Amino acid sequence: MAEEPGPEPGSGSFSSAVNGGKSIEECQDMIRRSLRSPMVKFLREHLEKAGCVVGDNFIKAVHCKKLISGGYVRGEGIMVCSNHMSIQDEVNQVVIHELIHAYDDCRAANLDWANCAHHACSEIRAGHLSGDCHYKRELLRGFMKIRGHEQECVRRRVMKSVIANPYCSEAAAKDAMEAVWDVCYNDTQPFDRAP
Repeated sequence: MAEEPGPEPGSGSFSSAVNGGKSIEECQDMIRRSLRSPMVKFLREHLEKAGCVVGDNFIKAVHCKKLISGGYVRGEGIMVCSNHMSIQDEVNQVVIHELIHAYDDCRAANLDWANCAHHACSEIRAGHLSGDCHYKRELLRGFMKIRGHEQECVRRRVMKSVIANPYCSEAAAKDAMEAVWDVCYNDTQPFDRAP
C-alpha cells in the first residue's frame, strides 16, 4: 500500500471519516465518479487553460497513516486517503479542495508551500471556494452559528492545516492567515464569484 507524501511541499485536508474508510480500489472508483461532477470538471478545465496538465494519474487513492483526508503535492498530484473516506461526498470535497490548491500552484509561479502566508492563502481560498464550510457540513461536524459560520469555519480549518506545516508555528500561522485574509478570501479565481 502506498503511503502519503510528507506535508511539504503541499497541503492537506483533515479527515472526519470513521470505521476504517474504503479500500484503495473503492476510493479509486469514487474518484472516477468525482471526475464527472461539474465543479471538478470546471476546475480541471481551468487548470489546463492555465497551462497545467492534469493526467489520468493526477488524482489517486492512497492509504494514509496520518489523520488527513487528502493532500496536494507539487509534481505528484492529489492524493485521497481511502482509509479516511466513507461516502462519495467526502471524496468529492477532497478532490475539489485539492484541485483549488493545484490551481493556485499552477497560476502562481512563486508559490512556496514552506512560506506560511502562501500556504495560508491557498487554504483560505480552498476552504472558501470548495464548499468545505457550507452550513450543512458544519452542522454535521457539530459547529453551528446563525451568522458568520462560514468565515469562522474557514479560519479554523486554515489554522489546522497551516499549523501542520513543519515550517509554521501556531503564532506564525495565525499571523500569516490574518495578513493575507482579505486578499485571499476575496480572490475567487477561476470562479466569477464564490460558488
